[in-house]
Amino acid sequence: MERLKNKVAIITGGARGMGASHVRLFVKEGAKVVFTDLNEEEGRILEQEVGSNAKFIKHDVTDAEGWSKVVNQTEEIFGPVNILVNNAGIAANKSILEMTEGEYRKIVDINQVSVFLGIKSVISSMKKVDKASIINISSMNGIIGGAIGYTDTKFAVRGMTKAAALQLSPFGIRVNSVHPGVIETPMVTEGAVGEATKQFAKQIPMRRIAKPEEVSNLVLYLASDESSYSTGSEFIIDGGITAM
Repeated sequence: MERLKNKVAIITGGARGMGASHVRLFVKEGAKVVFTDLNEEEGRILEQEVGSNAKFIKHDVTDAEGWSKVVNQTEEIFGPVNILVNNAGIAANKSILEMTEGEYRKIVDINQVSVFLGIKSVISSMKKVDKASIINISSMNGIIGGAIGYTDTKFAVRGMTKAAALQLSPFGIRVNSVHPGVIETPMVTEGAVGEATKQFAKQIPMRRIAKPEEVSNLVLYLASDESSYSTGSEFIIDGGITAM
């Protein structure tokens, strides 16, 4: 165990769902974790659950100044940053005919611009450590088509990952993207959406949706030194959907 011993991580969107799963696993594997979210109530609950090796900070990922504060606070609490997981994001399901410019720009800001801000903000801190890893959570819709706005931004994250990997490699900073399929979180399992998800699961080659922990295991691998020769790559975890 302790595959992340002596490493310091920042995880965005960490209060619930996949992000919370990443936080729990990283702490279990020896990392010291700062996790951020706008959901302060659930963030504080998780902070109490995982103990002293994790710190919650309320944070708007679209705010550049906020990013600087998060990185500075992380260094003050735990030390220079080894790992960044850009996990925060929102879904969208409107058609291009229905979506307003304001709605579109909000998706771009949260799903795409925040990733740029996160990468840019941690570089100076990561230069202080021997090895560093940035993991950008995209989607299977960063590989194949899907909803307007959501798909666009997830493709952008994939491209940004490759560009950043090339530019940051000389500093010992690796950058990779993770592309989950349908994950068992409240957002996709409750109400009418949940019923639609159950029907869609029958079409997935593996005939089920993924547990958040399954994605976390892949993120853990990319955060650890075990993936030391992987950079600028996309890692798909979708039960075979993109293979069809």
